[in-house]
This record gives sequence, structure tokens and C-alpha cells, in this order.
Amino acid sequence: MLGNNHKVIIFDTTMRDGELTPGVKMNLQQKIIISQLLEEIGVDIIEVGYPGSYQKDFNEVFNISKIIKNSTVCGLASSNLDEIITLAEAIKPAIRGRIHT
Repeated sequence: MLGNNHKVIIFDTTMRDGELTPGVKMNLQQKIIISQLLEEIGVDIIEVGYPGSYQKDFNEVFNISKIIKNSTVCGLASSNLDEIITLAEAIKPAIRGRIHT
């Protein structure tokens, strides 16, 4: 970028990384509320889960992708083609989706 037109991109992993903490589990309704709050405060990218490995995460990414309008909905995938395809299906309803490998 030229001049002082720098933009900081905020990439939030609260919902995916948070569930890696022992004893922390979030259900779909909790993740919807969190994602709406993150969008409201202007978070650019919201990483919801790891849908290629967990059906629960697939359902959460898919449902949140239908709700979020301004932020980019993101999921995590390894370099495994099946995981990437599954994640692509999960973010299909999103206005803006991202695959994080």
C-alpha cells in the first residue's frame, strides 16, 4: 500500500482455538452469538471450526455461514484434499468464505 493507507485485518480464532482448551465446549447457539458479536465489533475474519475433521464443526460453519453478512467466515483444513472439499461445502452459503490451511 502507498502512503498511510494501512489496514489491520483482524482474524479471530476464538471459536476454533477456544475449544482446544480443556473443558471448553461451545454449542451452535453459543457460536452464533459469538460470531454475531464479532461481526458487530468489526472483526474481518471469523474462524469457526475444523469441519473436515468434525461433523459438529461442519454444522457450525455451515449454519454461521448463512447468518454472517459482513465478516468473512473461515474454517481450518489440513492440506488433505477431502478436508478442503468438506470445508468448501461448509462455507458455501457464506457471502465471503475463506479456507485456512
